[in-house]
Amino acid sequence: MFLTDREFWLNYWESHREEILVKVPEKNMLAPVFDAAIRNSNIKNSCELGGFPGTYSIYLRKKYGLDTTLVDYIIHQDILNEMLTINELNSSELGLIEADIFNYEPTTSYELVFSIGLIEHFESTEKVISLHIPYIKPGGTLVIFLPNFRGVNGWFQRKFDSENYGKHNISSMDVDLLRGICKKLGLEDVQVNWFGRFGVWLEREHQKSKVARVLKKVTWLLGKVIFKVIPIDTKLFSPYIVLTAKRKM
Repeated sequence: MFLTDREFWLNYWESHREEILVKVPEKNMLAPVFDAAIRNSNIKNSCELGGFPGTYSIYLRKKYGLDTTLVDYIIHQDILNEMLTINELNSSELGLIEADIFNYEPTTSYELVFSIGLIEHFESTEKVISLHIPYIKPGGTLVIFLPNFRGVNGWFQRKFDSENYGKHNISSMDVDLLRGICKKLGLEDVQVNWFGRFGVWLEREHQKSKVARVLKKVTWLLGKVIFKVIPIDTKLFSPYIVLTAKRKM
């Protein structure tokens, strides 16, 4: 079952235009994950599922020169065109497939398949992870990145943005569950870890109450100081989860 629909995403992207339409930086928080995956396997192409507006596909195209393809249920063409222009790319440099991944059968497979902030929007975690596999070439790499709402960051979401919190399947944010699903699906070299040491955020923060904004800022500052001294990733404080695996040859 979908926890979101087409209207939700159209409204979401429209309301986030100013945040989206930026030049993609050369460095980002997932750089170490992509560096390891791409350089160790000499990857030449990639496919991003549910990745509109293509921030990470653009990043991989520009930094590594990969042939990149973006698959999403909703592609807001005007926003995408602006995004490509800002990042000095033309439409031929990013493959596009607008499709519902639950009904679409890919005709091409890729050396790297990834999704960022996708699987947690569906009730069946195993099903949505399994939908990644047909896109992966035998021996290819899978990367899945999702938020962790089972710690401090999740408390902020539940307390100050219950509507957004309700759009997420919290049970999917379980590293043991994710490891088990990947092994059940026959994936190899499975690694699932908390990621990011510390972080909290609120969607449309400027619209939240003063109490929420102040508390979030104070918590963020304290967390950054503490985890600069204690550089560890934990369920309680890490804002993200990263999964990597290989499809069998």
